[in-house]
Amino acid sequence: MARRDTALRYFEEQKDIMDLKVKSGIELNRKGNAHINIKGENLPENITVEVEQKNHEFRFGANIFMLDEFECEEKNKIYREKFAELFNLATVPFYWSDLEPEEGKPRFAKDSPKIYRRPAPDLCVEYCKEKGIEPKCHCLNYDSWLPRWLYRSTIEEHKSKLEKRFREIAERYAKDIPSFEVTNETLQNARSQFFYEDDFLEWSYRMADRYFPNNRLIINDYNIWWPNSYNNRNAYFMQIERLLKNGISHLDSIGMQFHSFFPLANEPNAAKERYNPDALYKLMDLYARFGLAEQITEMTIPAYGDDAENEEVQAELIKNVYSIFFSHPAMEAVIYWNVVDGYAYSVTSGMGDMKSGENIYYGGLMHFDMTEKPSFRMLKKLIHEDWHTSETVSAKNGAIDFRGFYGDYKLTVHAGDKTIPVDFRLSKRAKNDITINL
Repeated sequence: MARRDTALRYFEEQKDIMDLKVKSGIELNRKGNAHINIKGENLPENITVEVEQKNHEFRFGANIFMLDEFECEEKNKIYREKFAELFNLATVPFYWSDLEPEEGKPRFAKDSPKIYRRPAPDLCVEYCKEKGIEPKCHCLNYDSWLPRWLYRSTIEEHKSKLEKRFREIAERYAKDIPSFEVTNETLQNARSQFFYEDDFLEWSYRMADRYFPNNRLIINDYNIWWPNSYNNRNAYFMQIERLLKNGISHLDSIGMQFHSFFPLANEPNAAKERYNPDALYKLMDLYARFGLAEQITEMTIPAYGDDAENEEVQAELIKNVYSIFFSHPAMEAVIYWNVVDGYAYSVTSGMGDMKSGENIYYGGLMHFDMTEKPSFRMLKKLIHEDWHTSETVSAKNGAIDFRGFYGDYKLTVHAGDKTIPVDFRLSKRAKNDITINL
């Protein structure tokens, strides 16, 4: 049986229901009505407004771990261009072990000593500002990536040094980075004594609230979707439930990783949960009970090779899962993980490697040589064509109405000999009613 038949089986079997649910969900949850009043004396009869969407309110992102990290400047240049061409959010690495390998000397600045796949936060934030991309911190407290100098600390020493880390990051980045992952993968990975204390989670979120009172705070974990992961699914649900019951009120988003790291031979069985519309909606509905937003914080969809069929299947899977996530009312972001084949986790050299670690899955959106894969083009089409609003509307009685995807717009009013540009934000959380005075 061809891979297409097994990987896409459940999407095909549920096609009619899924198409309806996706279409109606996107229309209801990702679009809104705008009303524009045009005021002035002696308004001309023929007034038109060009409506052009510039950015989505929904966040489409990727990690930016390879910013200026490639083996040659040509690749660095292409990466900078292609990243901004596709994404409006970038996950910035704040792994403690690499951000502060020497105690008291954090690598914040652009000219900090380089560590592979860990570009300095200042560099990432500067790039994001230049390109109009929203940066996101990954992450504040991750017990698997601790600096060696912390290993022999007592629990109280650990907490004191961790609080210092929170404070320093807040002082430098709270105004420039809107959202912070507070904890990551606390169901699986631990290295410190503090991790096993009852207050590990609560302490982390109370500390985050203290130093990041105006930022979005996110919890993040993996293995909550898949076969044989029901214990993790239940544990994650109870973990969040406990935080809320224990008075943690500043928790904005539930992070859900979506890495499909498994051998190709396992795909027919794995597809029952991973690539099954019914299963995906049910899991999102389950966590929506908390009344919090949801994020796909890390996503990898494998191609398993660079042949045409595998790459087309990867692109179709991306189309389907992105459409489902985009349609759900609780979802606010989908973040792909590694953009380019050969530069994923476990590779320690800037030269790249297709034969080790996560790279064996060919999960990037671009080839090792930086050319676009069908998955890149598919995602670009979804974000910038299918889910994009661009039209020209004629005024009636000095008013213009249009329906579009939530996001930032450039409105260009043409009234007689006048041309007036107006910035406008169509938001799920606003009235979306503005007045333009000619």
